[in-house]
Amino acid sequence: MSFKPGANVGPYQVMEQLGQGGMASVYKAYHAALDRYVALKVLHQAFNGDSTFISRFQREARVVARLEHSNIVPVYDYAEHEGRPYLVMKFIEGDTLKARLNQGPLSAVEIEQVVDSVGSALAYAHRQGVLHRDIKPSNVLISTDGVIYLADFGLARIAQDGESTLSADSIMGTPQYISPEQAMGKKDLDNKTDIYSLGVMLYEMVVGRVPFTADTPFSIIHDHIYSPLPLPRVVNSTVPEAVERVLMKALAKDRLDRYESVEILMDAFKQAWIDSGIPMQGTSIKMRPAGLRDASKAQQKPGLDARTAIAAKSLPKQTSKKNTGWMWAAGGLVVILGCVVAFFALRNYPGILPIRPARATQAIATPAVSTPVVDVPPDATQTMLPPLTPSSDSPTVAAAREEVAKDPGNANAHLQLSLALWDDGQKNPSYEALAQAANLAGPSNKDFYMTAVQEFKSREAWIPAAGMYMRLAGIAGRAENIPMEVRDGMHEAVYKAASEKEMPLLVFFERIDSADLPLGYIARGRYALYNGSVDDAKLNLANAQKLMPDMYEAFLLKAEIEMKVGSRETAKTLLLSLSSDLGAPPWLREMAGKLLTTIQ
Repeated sequence: MSFKPGANVGPYQVMEQLGQGGMASVYKAYHAALDRYVALKVLHQAFNGDSTFISRFQREARVVARLEHSNIVPVYDYAEHEGRPYLVMKFIEGDTLKARLNQGPLSAVEIEQVVDSVGSALAYAHRQGVLHRDIKPSNVLISTDGVIYLADFGLARIAQDGESTLSADSIMGTPQYISPEQAMGKKDLDNKTDIYSLGVMLYEMVVGRVPFTADTPFSIIHDHIYSPLPLPRVVNSTVPEAVERVLMKALAKDRLDRYESVEILMDAFKQAWIDSGIPMQGTSIKMRPAGLRDASKAQQKPGLDARTAIAAKSLPKQTSKKNTGWMWAAGGLVVILGCVVAFFALRNYPGILPIRPARATQAIATPAVSTPVVDVPPDATQTMLPPLTPSSDSPTVAAAREEVAKDPGNANAHLQLSLALWDDGQKNPSYEALAQAANLAGPSNKDFYMTAVQEFKSREAWIPAAGMYMRLAGIAGRAENIPMEVRDGMHEAVYKAASEKEMPLLVFFERIDSADLPLGYIARGRYALYNGSVDDAKLNLANAQKLMPDMYEAFLLKAEIEMKVGSRETAKTLLLSLSSDLGAPPWLREMAGKLLTTIQ
């Protein structure tokens, strides 16, 4: 029996699925012998049969299980069920930092806990020789009793070091928080890569957004590697100059220029806020000047050093006494979450090797809020990667490249290059050219995106068409304001694109959620059907039907699932009904009719 609610997996009884990521799914389970709930992190079925990968997973699990710290989610056990490896971890009742940030600004006490807890956990892991490699808000868990945990150590290294071709093709990651050296696929990573990712989180808390964001991972990765860091005080004038210096050093492109350790970074960050002595963003609380800091220490409340033990032996609190209560003096930060998750690294993209996997969390994530797209700075075209010019280029592609070279800041020139590359069969370079075109066009250029949509739809290029529809949906703002023409086209493009393996490179599932949550579940389901497992497809279909029982795309996906499992008659009945239903969208009736011909 698979990992379904009610199933027995070794000594554990599965209660519910909590989430899923690029490598694994997470389930809540009950351990009767010890009368406690646990979290089971189960590798996807696609990794079955890769003995090299499985043995590496076992070794890494042992390393992670030895991490005993009050702010690191402990690993209790490792086992296999029906050939699928899984980890048994402490079940954290609560939510992720990502979800908490979506609810509004953190209080000063909450920010102190996050910074001290995550910094302490990461510094401890580094002293044990373990890198995290995927620091981001969704990997920070906040329990109902206020304890903060850093989750998902080790799995990134398993995937990166693996020799499996699958790990190179199918691993998810988070481009907003990735270090330049990690994005370039370098193998000799050290603690500086975690320092960079942690610096991105600090930047996000202070400035109000992540440094680099766009609709495509290509653009974000490119910016982390090549584009200058948007200066915090330019983006947000309330950022103190001393804090800006700390962020710039933490986010230096060259890792040799970053802080030597997490401890040094955290001390510098906290000291900079205290020394600034000016109002913090979004608050009326002033930071005390340095001259008053010593006199105020006696009046400060003690920092939240006590942590609930999560292992038999927890190490002593690592935060030094001089840092206790630093946020009481500093006041509160306003935090606006601007992260988008989940994309697949593309092995064949020139110059970029596989990216780290995303993580399934121990809490059900709320749909991500659509984030405004950051325009490329005026001088960014000087740092963009020049379009590759293979000797096999067609005359049309060569001509399009020349137009881009003449006017590298022209969004339409990049769009024409993207179309020419697509027509020439160069899909990945086409995606990159489109990403640059979209960033140059800006987040509200409706005419540009309508043109791009029509061009790619005419070519049945559904992935880029879906990506452009997401831009149009973002211009509308609230989901209910999306024009019907855009909504209908978006449904067609997203549904058809969802079967393609490269789809998450151009279209984030979370962006679909923010525009149309049922469609987001349908997209995940169809993607799972053709690139994952039938069980995952069924789960997402069920979620979509709970929200919108009469959704036409749900019936079409159900028919495709029935075809996949061999229930031809059930599929035939559904497809006959859809193909003859005049209320269904024309594209959907046509697609149902074509599928019907394959089983008659």
